[in-house]
Amino acid sequence: MDRFNINSQIEHLQSKYVGTGHADTIKYEWLTNQHRDSYASFIGHTPLLSYFATAENECTARVKFNLMEKMLQPCGPPPAREEH
Repeated sequence: MDRFNINSQIEHLQSKYVGTGHADTIKYEWLTNQHRDSYASFIGHTPLLSYFATAENECTARVKFNLMEKMLQPCGPPPAREEH
């Protein structure tokens, strides 16, 4: 009974939070989720965004724009999928 309960909790978490992955998650998808989570955190924390803007000698709006653009394909184009 405990095994069923743990599996149902894992399935619930995986359906609720995309970044937790599942058995079929490939490395590319996992890394993409990690990068997007990081970029979203950088954008959401204003002091960190200001730090990046100062380090890059850009305005915060430009840094925010660049981070949002990176969220489209943070790890490059997806690998070709093998069809079975």
